[in-house]
Amino acid sequence: MVIQVERKRKDFNTKTKVWNNSHEIAYYVSTKKFSAKESGEIIRGHWGIENKNHYVKDVSMKEDASRIRKNPHIIAKLRSTGLNTMKANGVKNISTELYENALNINKVLSQYKKFIT
Repeated sequence: MVIQVERKRKDFNTKTKVWNNSHEIAYYVSTKKFSAKESGEIIRGHWGIENKNHYVKDVSMKEDASRIRKNPHIIAKLRSTGLNTMKANGVKNISTELYENALNINKVLSQYKKFIT
């Protein structure tokens, strides 16, 4: 089954200070048949994960700017471990927490001990 999603929105251009219309069509492939409502919920659920997890790693942890070329999956796993540790400790602002942890290694180690016990 092929699902077509048409998105129309307005994007704000910070340089020109003008709202521009944006239009895109995305296609999803499924081996199972879903209703339009179910398909929408599944797709929104996917993007919820993308926005909550991958966006944080891309923006706060600068994952996309990484220049690591040898075994990048190891660093990706360390980033995920760090993110999961912070979430398990109830951290709300990842960016601020990363900054504070960079200033105090003892804080990092105390959080890690709570996470593994």
